[in-house]
Amino acid sequence: MTKFVIESHFRLQEWVAEEKGYFRDEGLDYEFRELIRSTEGQHHNKVNEGAFQSIEQGRKADVSCACHWTVNVAASNGHAKLYADVYSVAPSGIFVPADSKIRTPADLAGVPISVGFQSGSHYSTIQALEPYLAPGQINLTFEDGMLFRRMELLFEGKSEAASLFNGPYYFAEQLGYRKIIDTTFMIASMINGDPAPEDIKRYFRALKKAQRDIDLRPELFTRYYKNEFPDRFHAAMDTRRWGPGERIVFEPYSREIYEQSFDWIEKHGIFEAGTMGDGAYDKATVAFGRI
Repeated sequence: MTKFVIESHFRLQEWVAEEKGYFRDEGLDYEFRELIRSTEGQHHNKVNEGAFQSIEQGRKADVSCACHWTVNVAASNGHAKLYADVYSVAPSGIFVPADSKIRTPADLAGVPISVGFQSGSHYSTIQALEPYLAPGQINLTFEDGMLFRRMELLFEGKSEAASLFNGPYYFAEQLGYRKIIDTTFMIASMINGDPAPEDIKRYFRALKKAQRDIDLRPELFTRYYKNEFPDRFHAAMDTRRWGPGERIVFEPYSREIYEQSFDWIEKHGIFEAGTMGDGAYDKATVAFGRI
């Protein structure tokens, strides 16, 4: 029998559920994989490609996640199914060095901001800055790679501004980098291939238990961030000061949310015309009922 494959994607809930035995308690026969620490962050050394491209190429896990905009379009193109019984929300923001002259969102006009191509930081940075800047003033760069690579380049002084979320967001705050604006965004889960619906429900029931634990005593679990960070950062990390990160919301990702998001992406031209699929909620999503 094939094991249910879980790839960790910066979620404390997965590490809590793994180490407290919640997946096993649910009867899930699974394999847990981690990609960032085991590759010393090389997994994020990508230029001009991001979450959408990894989904398009085919992820190996039965269940995975990415920002809801990207999963929305990927599912519309038939690359996966958006799992509509839950969503999550991640803390994110745009950071600059402590000695930067940039003090307000308006000061970011024309400044290269490191984001991941067609990834959460791409969309959320635009959304956050639109109240302050005209479209031509928002200068996004996709040359610095994904999350951990962007963080490292910011720390090395090679980036003027970078969008960070979850653990790297807290790490930058701890080290004194200045947060210019919050860019919090939604994350959607997706199903790859044809795993058993009951396995999907077992997986999320375990995460629900872990979310409850984190909500109750977050200070007990922020240490799990070290399971995701490359080893070279560990000595400088004081995870006792960090927040709980992404929070899973056990409410539906509704048709209204899907269609509004699809419309926003299309209007902003983030994908080339004709490449977003038909945007049909019923074909792009799957739901198995409340967890």
